Amino acid sequence: MTTTAPLPVATTTLPRLRYGALLTMMAMSFLLVTAEFLPGGVLTEIADDVGVTPGQAGQMVAVTALAGLIVAPTIGMALPRLNRRALLVWMALAATVSNAVVAIAPSLPLLLLGRVLLGAALSGFWAMSITVAAKIAGPERLGKAVMFTSAGTSLATVLGVPIGVMLSEVMDWRAVFGFATVVTLLLAVALRMLLPSVPAESSASLATLVGTLRLPGIGLGVAGHVLVVLGHFLAFTYIRLALERVHEGGHPIDAGAIIVLLALFGAGGLVGNLVIGVVIDRTYRLLAVVSPIVIALGVLVAIAASGAPMLVGVAAFVWGFFFASWLLIVNTWVGHRMPDRLEAGGSIVVVGFQAAIMLAAGVGGLLVDGFGIVIVYLVGAGMLVIGAVLFGASNRAGARG
Repeated sequence: MTTTAPLPVATTTLPRLRYGALLTMMAMSFLLVTAEFLPGGVLTEIADDVGVTPGQAGQMVAVTALAGLIVAPTIGMALPRLNRRALLVWMALAATVSNAVVAIAPSLPLLLLGRVLLGAALSGFWAMSITVAAKIAGPERLGKAVMFTSAGTSLATVLGVPIGVMLSEVMDWRAVFGFATVVTLLLAVALRMLLPSVPAESSASLATLVGTLRLPGIGLGVAGHVLVVLGHFLAFTYIRLALERVHEGGHPIDAGAIIVLLALFGAGGLVGNLVIGVVIDRTYRLLAVVSPIVIALGVLVAIAASGAPMLVGVAAFVWGFFFASWLLIVNTWVGHRMPDRLEAGGSIVVVGFQAAIMLAAGVGGLLVDGFGIVIVYLVGAGMLVIGAVLFGASNRAGARG
């Protein structure tokens, strides 16, 4: 009698996912992006306190984006050997110092100096977070890990400003930045304790970034991405000024109603993330065109329906619904259109995002001081529509390529 021993079956057991590390990165992403855009929600308070115009105060957002624009594509090359865990911790500490400077700054130049530091910290964190996420989750679950960081960014875009404005009503805007200082410091400690060691790897070169832009349709899509973000932030950076125009029965709405409208924007973003996240892989081409157009309509209604608070609320909800998921849409576009150049594609997305924010705050400041908030919103809607057209052209060029 012969017996045949059963063949061993190879099983692959994935290591336990470090949810504590991922949640800490999500919280850090949320706080960094909230700090970046918080000035838009308390713009008039900052301008009055420091003694400048709202347009000048809006440059706090512009200089943050300028610093990020420089840092995003270069930080990996500038620090080629630094452990990426240590790099993220240093970025968190830089953001801590930035928030502390803003909380106590008596003048606009010092405010802007603090915001430059924040821009460097934010883009450095964004640029390296995907590498750290890959180390935490492994290649089999990279998408799940990256989702946490993206969720923190999306939530900050739609909820960070409303939360900051609500806190500023309880404290004041300087106390809000002081509170952010403490929380950011605690998160820096948590990152050091919870993140795994991530040895530095080779970073994408500038030649790789340029070569990626030359792929069929990619340059058009990146230009569309920049214009979509530019159009949104032309309006969103100065949203407080737009909402202060809203009136009911001939009387301006109060601060509480403004907070409600901002909260509706945030609620729309939460719902949009859930809904669009379910269908994104199948519909990213369509959403890259449809979303900017719908956002443009929301922007136009928000500025044109100043005598109908409920209609402005609906517009804010729809606007938040579609823009909150824009980072998800454009990153999915990168994943499908350049799967072998994810690092380069991700860097280009960050650079485009920061370039658009910088232009929005800078150009928007000149427009709002020179022509008023209505013109700012009209120009923003126009940029969104042009961005949609370019993404449509990008899809056709990509299909031919």
